[in-house]
Parts: sequence; C-alpha cells; structure tokens
Amino acid sequence: MQFTVSRRAIAMALLVAVSGAAQAQATGWVPFASVTPVYQGKGDLDGGGDYSAWSTILRAGTLGDLGGGRRAGVVLNYDYTDYAFASPGAFGGAAPWSAVQRYGIATPLSFAVSDAWYVGLTPSFDWIHERGANVGESLTWGAFVTATQFFADGNLLGFGLGVFDRLEQTSVFPLLIVDWKLSDRWRLANPLPAGPTGPAGLELDYRFDGGWNVGLGAAWRTTRFRLSNTGPAANGVGEERGVPIFLRATRSFGPGVTLNLYGGFVTAGQLRVEDSSGKVLRKVDVDPAPLLGATLSARF
Repeated sequence: MQFTVSRRAIAMALLVAVSGAAQAQATGWVPFASVTPVYQGKGDLDGGGDYSAWSTILRAGTLGDLGGGRRAGVVLNYDYTDYAFASPGAFGGAAPWSAVQRYGIATPLSFAVSDAWYVGLTPSFDWIHERGANVGESLTWGAFVTATQFFADGNLLGFGLGVFDRLEQTSVFPLLIVDWKLSDRWRLANPLPAGPTGPAGLELDYRFDGGWNVGLGAAWRTTRFRLSNTGPAANGVGEERGVPIFLRATRSFGPGVTLNLYGGFVTAGQLRVEDSSGKVLRKVDVDPAPLLGATLSARF
C-alpha cells in the first residue's frame, strides 16, 4: 500500500503528533526535511536603537504507522539566528546578545481511541543558548498532550495542553488544532510549524488553479535562551516575543517537494533580559518590523 502524506498532514505531525492518522494509509516510514531562511528587518527599540536578525531553520525526521491506530515519529531540529543591534540605548548602549542557536529532538506519538478520535503525546528536548553560554544550563523540555477528532470529509478539530520548563520559567498553555475545509478553495488551519512564524496561530488559505495556494494569517511566537557567561547579563536569560502577521504563497513541485514564500510584519514585539534566577532586568518594546522568509520542504 502506498504511503501518501500531504503537506498539511506533515505539518500537523510536527505540531500535535497526530499527523495523517486519518489522512494517510501507511505500512512504512516517510522521511522528510525542510530548510527555512528568514530575515527580520530593523525594528526600532523603545528607548533608542534598533535590531534585525537573520535566521536559518532546519527540520528533518521520519513519520510512520505502527499499526492498530498507532503512529510515531522522530523530529530533529536546528535553528541559528544572528542578531544585529545598532546603538541600543534601550539596553544601556550594549547589545544584550549576539548569535543564538537551538538544537533538539521531538518524538510525536498518537493513538486511536475510536474511529474518529486520536490522542497525541509529543515530548521534546531542546538546548537554546547564545554563543558562549553554558550549554548544560540551556535545556528546555516538556510535552504537548492533545485530543483530535477527524471527520469523514477530511476536516479535523482538536485541543491540547503544552507544559514546558523554559529556563527559570514553567509555561502551561492551551492549544487549538484546526484544519477545516470551508469550501472547495478555502481552508482554515494552523500555520506550518517549520515556517518562520511557528504554528501557534490561524491561517486562512485559498487554493488557485494551477497548483498555487495563498494564505493570510497571524501567529504568536516566543523564544527563551540562555545568555553567554561573559555578556551584560552573564548566564541570564534572553527572550524575544512577537506576533507575525503574514501572507504566504505556496507551490508544490510533484508529490514530494513544496516551496512556501512568506512576507509580513512582526508586531507587538518585545525583548527581555533576565538574570540567572529569572528576575526581569530590562523589558523593551519593539516597533513593527518587516519579515521575509521561504521554506523548502521535501518528503522521500
């Protein structure tokens, strides 16, 4: 039996560990990979100065059917972001951090509890730190627990809860899972996890004739990382947060390769610096900044 997994199915796998449970028929494993270069343009800092960032996001892994309504996968990730601060008076004239990298692993699992309902568990472990930081103190770990209902027409709705230990902070937050066909051309869904915005949001997608799709959406994005041992806040924690509002254009090249192009703005931006115990030392708001990116993904 041939294993067919859609772009959206792979996306949902990385997000909630229930990818393709009702959308794909499988007897084997499907490897996949993606690369995403991202440019976030200059955003003015409240208090003086500005910053911009170049990023590369890499994802690779495999998804498979274990039989009996059980599915599993392994996802490896690596992100690298190079920040550039100019005259950051908001941070006392010194850049709060420079280059940040993230690497880790997630192991999505899902189980059928009926013909329509699937329960998912996705534990993950990531090391996120500035160059020169103590890697042993940069671990972020936790899990998503989800419940998703698949409908006969291919739609799905679900909910979940994420619990994470995120560097001197425990985060608990709800998760809404949506992939709903509104008509032959319109669909409402979560954004692609491998893209520059992250999956925590909603996107309205329109399908054109000729293989192109466009989407308009917004997402919530936050990153916490361990700071270097020699910077202004030695061994502290840096945090970047914002709400990307974006337009996406997608083109598929055959059954296994997809290109996604992104353009938009990051709004409600904020940068934080905390000491090694999690106490906020400085909190700076950021004006809207342009966002450009592209994701090339493939399954094999």
